[in-house]
Amino acid sequence: MLDLSPHNPVPALGSTSFKSFRTIGVASANRLFARWVIAICAVIIIALFLPWTQNIRARGTVTSLSPDQRPQTIHAIIPGRLEQWFVKEGQLVEKGDTILRLSEVKPEYFDPQLLDRTQQQITAKELTGKSYEEKVHALDAQIDALTGGLRIKLEQAQNKIIQARLKLQSDSIRVVAANTEIKVADDQYERGEQQFKEGLISKVELERRQVAQQRAHATLIDAQNKLLDARNELLNAQLDINGIRNDYRDKLSKAESEKYASMSQFYTTEGEVSKMQVDLANYTVRAGNYYVTAPQQGYITKAVVTGVGETVKEGDPLVSVMPAKFDLAVELYVRPMDMPLINKGQEVRFVFDGWPSIVFSGWPNSSYGTFGGEVVAIDNFISPNGNYRILVAPVSDEQPWPRALRVGGGAVGFALMSNVPIWYELWRQINGFPPDLYADPMNVSTKGDPKIR
Repeated sequence: MLDLSPHNPVPALGSTSFKSFRTIGVASANRLFARWVIAICAVIIIALFLPWTQNIRARGTVTSLSPDQRPQTIHAIIPGRLEQWFVKEGQLVEKGDTILRLSEVKPEYFDPQLLDRTQQQITAKELTGKSYEEKVHALDAQIDALTGGLRIKLEQAQNKIIQARLKLQSDSIRVVAANTEIKVADDQYERGEQQFKEGLISKVELERRQVAQQRAHATLIDAQNKLLDARNELLNAQLDINGIRNDYRDKLSKAESEKYASMSQFYTTEGEVSKMQVDLANYTVRAGNYYVTAPQQGYITKAVVTGVGETVKEGDPLVSVMPAKFDLAVELYVRPMDMPLINKGQEVRFVFDGWPSIVFSGWPNSSYGTFGGEVVAIDNFISPNGNYRILVAPVSDEQPWPRALRVGGGAVGFALMSNVPIWYELWRQINGFPPDLYADPMNVSTKGDPKIR
């Protein structure tokens, strides 16, 4: 009967009104299930308030702390042909041990006496330079001799000028004396004519005075001629000085020109000698590069060039060497979002590939098979894989890393952060928030960085 009318309500049925309800009763399983549900909910609620250590997880590889302790590839310094191997893969080599030998492939280095012949060329060039140097010294002596000869010639020319001047003065005096004699002769002749007219002297005496007058005129002409000759000698002596200077200047210029030409040849020869010495040094070093040696103690890991008779170019890889002694480290790659949370000296826990471990990332103290380390280096530039690289080294007061680890092995690192409740960590993971960046200002390590645990 449907309860459609409020005026005709259906009476309520009680559990005690019917015998069947009284016979069945209440099931005990319902109470047990309810208790389990309540207990589980209580455990879950209590567990949500348990502490959880936030961490940043990153994968990486085992490497070495020092760059010189990492695997390295030995390259060919010169092009050549592989002639002989002296080692095997996996063999331990010491520093300086010969690994392989190359032979020459360039025609300009085929001569087996290349070093000796180059040294002979250097010796010949040095002797050539020495001869030019001796020639310069000889030209210096010649220039000194020409300079001394010029000085002597100039002194002789000056003496001639002095003599010409003295002779000029003497001839000038002689001309003056001749003029005086002419004047006296003229006066005597004029007085003789007057006295002859007056009959005081004879005709012979007058003629004698006339002859003396004419002799005086001849003497004047002769003195004047000698004076002109003396003047010409003085001019010639003065001109001789300029001629001597020009002559010796020409000789000195030629000697100096030859000297500087010889010096130029000497310096050119010295430059050629230096270049040939550089070539000899290069040939010597090149000859030493025919033997490829080990740069340090290590193990031959892989021969890149195999077989005998193969040719290699300059810079081609030949063999890989792993140093025998190395300090282990791990390089991890952290997402850019987590990069601001990483600091130098921060603690990191590791799980190495091939090493048994039981990891509870939120409870590092309850994990088994993990190893500790601390951040020692952080790259300032992003890597090609889009993450930042950090370098982690072992901690001295932690359990030592396994001796069986090898460079290149895999590792998973957990950078430990703040301790938070589990409910907060779940809420953070659901919302995609990063771990807490801020640390307790009162909890600061001695290194100056917040101690994030």
